[in-house]
Amino acid sequence: MSFEVPIERGKIREFAKAAKSEQSAYDRPGAVIEPTFLTVARNFWAPRESGVFSELNFDLARMLHGEEEFEFYGPLPTAGQVLHGQTRLGEQWEKEGRRGGIMKFARIVTEFRNDDGTLVAEQRSTIIETARPSKES
Repeated sequence: MSFEVPIERGKIREFAKAAKSEQSAYDRPGAVIEPTFLTVARNFWAPRESGVFSELNFDLARMLHGEEEFEFYGPLPTAGQVLHGQTRLGEQWEKEGRRGGIMKFARIVTEFRNDDGTLVAEQRSTIIETARPSKES
């Protein structure tokens, strides 16, 4: 399921302030996004019913955020642009936990395209479901 991400100058400024950035590039006309700004895009603009997390079938009580990676394919987006996001489930794998049990991993990929369909950025998030606690004897 796709969603729109309006890049607004005020939101860029709020995000930069929350990240304690003092770069003037985030607080002027034509402001560029801070590279990690797209983290909030999926949280705020993606529809809840997108289904990616439900496809995982992870136990929310044991779910952790493992890693976040961004790749930009040109200049950073600027205030006034609208990006179109599309999220999909990427690779999934398992490994033995240090304390026993199986840990599950999944990569969630969100592509951000501009109005003409050009890929602007890709966000890759690694989500982890920790192993079930061992039973005490």
